[in-house]
Amino acid sequence: MILHIEDNFHNRRLVRKILNANGYTVQEAEDGPTGLQMVYELHPALVLLDISLPLMDGLEIVGRLKVDPSVRHIPVVAVTASAMVGDRERFLAAGCDDYLAKPVHAHELVEKVQYYLQEDAPTQDS
Repeated sequence: MILHIEDNFHNRRLVRKILNANGYTVQEAEDGPTGLQMVYELHPALVLLDISLPLMDGLEIVGRLKVDPSVRHIPVVAVTASAMVGDRERFLAAGCDDYLAKPVHAHELVEKVQYYLQEDAPTQDS
């Protein structure tokens, strides 16, 4: 199961549709505190994390997750419109495992998810 923490409804819907179509289950949170709570409750296999969130930003969330031994193993991919020079490095330094720039492209999203969930990747029967 993938947890997508994103405040924009349209972005959540797009990611959900792409991932559901590829066989993944997605849970969603629309603000930072709810997303953080859901990580602890659900222990998702992967977190897709917007950086600009209401109430608590993504950098604070990933900072909290990566110091907690009970959840620090969960990969966190920043999915954000912040695509200026140095942003990727800043997010990785803050604890994110990877980075995807918005707008999200379906093939890039699926490739990234498959990379982090290799053992959970859906298979197509031939």
